[in-house]
Amino acid sequence: MVESTLIYRYDALPLCGSIDDDDTNTQLLDQKKKCKLLISRITPNSEQQATIESGNYNIHYLIKNQIIYLTITTKSYPRKLAFSYLVEISNEFDNSFGSDALSSQARPFGFSSFDNFLQKTKKIYSDQRAQSNLDKLNTDLQDVKKVMTKNIEDLLYRGDSLDKMSNLSYNLKQDSLKYKRRAQRINFEAMIRQYAPIIGCGLIFVAMIYYLFKR
Repeated sequence: MVESTLIYRYDALPLCGSIDDDDTNTQLLDQKKKCKLLISRITPNSEQQATIESGNYNIHYLIKNQIIYLTITTKSYPRKLAFSYLVEISNEFDNSFGSDALSSQARPFGFSSFDNFLQKTKKIYSDQRAQSNLDKLNTDLQDVKKVMTKNIEDLLYRGDSLDKMSNLSYNLKQDSLKYKRRAQRINFEAMIRQYAPIIGCGLIFVAMIYYLFKR
């Protein structure tokens, strides 16, 4: 399920965070600390959406209009649903506070009133009925194959960069195109092998008819 949501600017200014029961959940508090470290690693060249595996949790982030939206979910929570959630809150936040959030007058957690929308949306996305109706959700950005996944230890403690994920994503897309073209060629060759005898017999039959009529 969705455990927590954080909204930051590129310059690491916290704009809003969901009110959670992390006083009694030390693991969730630890994940929030990792989110802050993750924010410091994000640059304009970083992948625009990604999933970071972190112990029993996943940290999903989405970048839209220079604002970073993060959600911490349990590891079993569907990624597709997590990104649908992020898209929904990013659209609402952008429509409500977009220009104000990017202003130099913005203050840390100056948009805490948005938590009301976060709590309502979180409740909807925690509903089992929502998970059983994924096909009814907006899936424009939720193709899991296009979402890069990284381990939090590699990223934060072994010096890996989020920018590398863009290169991995590009290579993944190129490989996908290569395999797609290969599959199309194999299907075409299989179709030729399947229908070539029929076409050949048809041509012979037409030639024989033509020859008989010409006589």
